Amino acid sequence: MMPRGKLFLILGPSGSGKGTVIGFLRNKLPEAVFPISATTRDPRPGEREGEVYHFLSREEFQKRTASEEFLETAKVHNDNMYGTLKSEIVLPLEQGKIVIREVDMQGVSSIGKLLPKDQVVSIFITAPSWENLKQRILGRSKIPDLELEERRKSFEKEIKFSEKCDYVVKSEENRIEKFCQEVEDIIRRESAC
Repeated sequence: MMPRGKLFLILGPSGSGKGTVIGFLRNKLPEAVFPISATTRDPRPGEREGEVYHFLSREEFQKRTASEEFLETAKVHNDNMYGTLKSEIVLPLEQGKIVIREVDMQGVSSIGKLLPKDQVVSIFITAPSWENLKQRILGRSKIPDLELEERRKSFEKEIKFSEKCDYVVKSEENRIEKFCQEVEDIIRRESAC
């Protein structure tokens, strides 16, 4: 019987450092699989199909949802749909691989219902406070006050949800390498189980 892999779900508020840790893990764990999300949002400047996202029309996304091709889907800021195609995760897990995936709260809940608990590890990345996170968000781009308020509300919900996760890792400025290393250590330790 082929060994079963493990799925590591990376989640946390927007601006908490999820992208930073994923980039770090890509370098440190080249044997791991990093599935690509599907989304209905438009590509941002410099984004290309198949690199970070599969860009789908709303119609295509709905068609694939109806045919149960997604492991999870979620509606995120501004009503864009995001999802993880089953094929991107299930096959590597069956091959015994480490799979690392960024998801949101809805994704963790959906995936938790579809895969065995011992095959899924959730790692919540958080900032020290809302004020700290707000400065990070505003440092990346100017966003409307209304959207910032929505992100604050999301942050509060996500912090409550973090209690349901297997691990919580705090990302602090000037300690990026340390927090990324902590996540890598969790993945290596859990993969050995």
